[in-house]
Amino acid sequence: MGARSWLLIALASCVGIALGIGGFTFTYAKGYAYLTNDPAACANCHVMHEQYDGWMKSSHHSVATCNDCHTPPGLVGKYATKASNGFWHSFYFTTGNFHEPIQIRPGNRVVTEQACRKCHSEMVEALEAPHGAEETSCLRCHNSVGHPEGKGQSAQR
Repeated sequence: MGARSWLLIALASCVGIALGIGGFTFTYAKGYAYLTNDPAACANCHVMHEQYDGWMKSSHHSVATCNDCHTPPGLVGKYATKASNGFWHSFYFTTGNFHEPIQIRPGNRVVTEQACRKCHSEMVEALEAPHGAEETSCLRCHNSVGHPEGKGQSAQR
């Protein structure tokens, strides 16, 4: 066998190992649950329990799921956001390199802000139109809506 054959075998082995570990991790971490619209999936990870419990007690519990506020509309945007968040959540939680309590990333804040504006458009227009105000941030004042702050939680503004 030549060097090229050994290189292909080594490459195929590395890819196989990576796929095997990835598949095991996806199954062990219940990755399939994140493809659903079930808010309980967001609590699979221990650091999200406080956010899930807060949502269960919030007024949004009866009208919105995690995806309604934390993913953009449309199939591609929704699953692209879920894939990105899933990758980074896995990375940060595996390495243990994340802020406690968990904080929303700037891009995800934009998605959430747009969701607020979509569902509450009449209210937002009524507040902004008479004053000719620039677009104001819903999350500036209502940062913990949907996830009432508990002990140890800090609002990111």
